[in-house]
Amino acid sequence: MLSEAVQDYLKSIYKLSHASQAGEMVTTSLIAERMQVSAASATNMIKKLAELRLLDHTPYQGVELTPTGVKMALEIVRHHRLLELYLRQSLGYDWDQVDAEADRLEHAISEDFEDRIDRALGFPTVGAHGEPIPSKEGDIAVHNYRRLADMAEGERCWIRQVSDRDPALLRYLDEHGLILGTEVEIRERAPFRGPLRIAIGVDREHHLGLEAAEQIYVEIAAA
Repeated sequence: MLSEAVQDYLKSIYKLSHASQAGEMVTTSLIAERMQVSAASATNMIKKLAELRLLDHTPYQGVELTPTGVKMALEIVRHHRLLELYLRQSLGYDWDQVDAEADRLEHAISEDFEDRIDRALGFPTVGAHGEPIPSKEGDIAVHNYRRLADMAEGERCWIRQVSDRDPALLRYLDEHGLILGTEVEIRERAPFRGPLRIAIGVDREHHLGLEAAEQIYVEIAAA
């Protein structure tokens, strides 16, 4: 059995590795920032994970999970995303609340409880924020979504995934109807990293800052 701290690090390193550029390793400073600990604390845990053969560490470059580390991280991610969806769909939690609640529960549930949640939800493959839910066998879908911030004027798209890092952002998006499955059209891009003027659905417009648009992932709508 892995400690809760080890599980939290594995999950965070996995998520950081998928947020980084292709081929880019996850640095100690990034891990420390994500875990909200000192660089020394992060370094000590990295050494422990390397001794457990859950990651490979290249000094002054970063870390990379081993196949075993990835497998264990995906199991934790599966627990987390199933719990988030269960809290959202079955218990009525808002999508800005489910991440913190799932963090508290993910270490405690048994495999049987996980299976029961999975079955009760109809064996979902997409989580509360649009992220893929790993299968019990450790497989996970890869979606080539684009950031809303990178869309060109006149392009239409569907919101498929949003970052779960900032509850305030999730509340803001919810207030303006920018939820999963919403159709958006880029009406205008202001220069110098100014806001986007977007059409939401068929009857609303909104000016959305790039900081928020960079946390929204979309699928281009068919012409």
